[in-house]
Amino acid sequence: MRLLPLSTFTLSAFALATASLAADPKPRDGWVIHDTDKPYDTLIQDVRSAVTANGMGIVTQAGPTGAAAKRGITIPGNRVIGVFNNDYAVKILGLSTGAMIEAPIRFYVTEDNDGSATLSYKTPSHVFAPYLDEGGATLQALAAELDTRFAVIAEQAVK
Repeated sequence: MRLLPLSTFTLSAFALATASLAADPKPRDGWVIHDTDKPYDTLIQDVRSAVTANGMGIVTQAGPTGAAAKRGITIPGNRVIGVFNNDYAVKILGLSTGAMIEAPIRFYVTEDNDGSATLSYKTPSHVFAPYLDEGGATLQALAAELDTRFAVIAEQAVK
């Protein structure tokens, strides 16, 4: 008999805790963060379009929002979009097998408390930095190229 009130309490506490998930991304080393006025779904679509327009491919997409809703839990929009292309994959794999664990590199779209969305990502040079001893100057140059590509994609997506 005591389990029902405890379960109700636990579920209520969990529901209140999930409300705190709606926090704007914080500045972090190696991250680029773009606040926008765009709605969450619009920003996701604009990221997809910018990725394709810049010769990259969407390799993965994941987010807990839809699955949580099916469980009766409401959380802010949250989507990770993995982006890469085979040309970079082959070149990087030739330099460092270990570095390929980092591909695809991800854009992160989060829904903010005010209904707008934020686009964040780790710069490719930051992501590949641990592998520079293996991949050397060539990996560093490829990461810098990707930095430029990701910056262009982000700028197009947020404007």
